[in-house]
Amino acid sequence: MAAGTDLPLELLDGLDPYAEQDREAARIDDFLTTLPDDGWTAPTGCAGWDRRDLLAHLASTEDYHHACLDDTLGVFLERGIASGAADLDGFNAWGIHQLDGWSTDALLEHWRTRNAETRQRMRARDGATMTTMVPDYPVRLQAFHVAQELASHADDLGVPIPPDETADRLAWRARFSRFVLAELGKEVTVEPAAPPGSGYRVTAGSEQAVVSGEELVAAAAGRLPAMSALPDALRAALSTMP
Repeated sequence: MAAGTDLPLELLDGLDPYAEQDREAARIDDFLTTLPDDGWTAPTGCAGWDRRDLLAHLASTEDYHHACLDDTLGVFLERGIASGAADLDGFNAWGIHQLDGWSTDALLEHWRTRNAETRQRMRARDGATMTTMVPDYPVRLQAFHVAQELASHADDLGVPIPPDETADRLAWRARFSRFVLAELGKEVTVEPAAPPGSGYRVTAGSEQAVVSGEELVAAAAGRLPAMSALPDALRAALSTMP
């Protein structure tokens, strides 16, 4: 991943990543605050995780965000490696297990507080750069990544989206998905299909298909259903997951 000058930044024109972060965080908070006790063990869109696991993941991910903002990412990674984490799945498991034994109320309050700090600090540093897995990465672009992650996990949790917010939410997520595909150097082209509003024409090598905005976002997030008719080559080309 890079943040070079040849990236299609025009795809992000007019979007506010900080506002999108705020909206997605509020949706998750509202949903989990009113979740009944028997709702925490429901499965999510993340294989093997129930809702409590996913909240623990969100809470532990804030440790990563704060390490990036504090420029202590190296120390954070060393702690994970010392605990046996060797890849992304290992770091995710490590983060969740650190919060074993916490009540859901305590987890939610911890995530709520830390996430609010992350959002405030990112907004305050708009226009600057920060440490991530990519050195000197633009804060504004990282805010988009965080907003997209929150949106994906809101969907994983089953957070309902008001009908009057669905179109705008899908639009910014589709635009950012296209941006990330370019940022990662994926060998795929994604252009609006004709007529306007009919989805996106996706081309990778000799494979071509028209996908909806929902399919584009799901494919980019690695959440396209197994039953999807999209060819494997296009599915792989559209994924932004490690």
